[in-house]
Amino acid sequence: MTDNEWESLCDGCGKCCLHKLEDIDTGEISISNVSCMYLDQNTCACTDYKNRQKNISDCIKLSPETIEELSWLPDTCSYRLVFNNDDLPVWHHLITGDKNTIHEEGMSVKNYSVNEKDIKDVNEYILDWFNNNGSLF
Repeated sequence: MTDNEWESLCDGCGKCCLHKLEDIDTGEISISNVSCMYLDQNTCACTDYKNRQKNISDCIKLSPETIEELSWLPDTCSYRLVFNNDDLPVWHHLITGDKNTIHEEGMSVKNYSVNEKDIKDVNEYILDWFNNNGSLF
């Protein structure tokens, strides 16, 4: 798969752009609904995608090599699905031809996340609900 083909898999959910906190004693990952300052709250796209890793030191580039390591990725993540040889969801833009379907289906962080610029303490925004596999959504 080429880099462009891999990048086209992104469903635009914005879930990977939510702040995660790791408990230093247990290694448990907690996920907040606080997004990176570069996440556009309306489109769930990075406003400076090309420079995201230069701007944010811990921004993770999703690749076939990193997918297995990222247990916090939701089960609906298209990268994870393809990596596991599963089908893309019916709301995915490569199925529907419309990048807004994910938002219409409520599968993105649109109207759900808050930008880190607008809050003081990420700890106040920790989510406490996960699916059966421990992933968000």
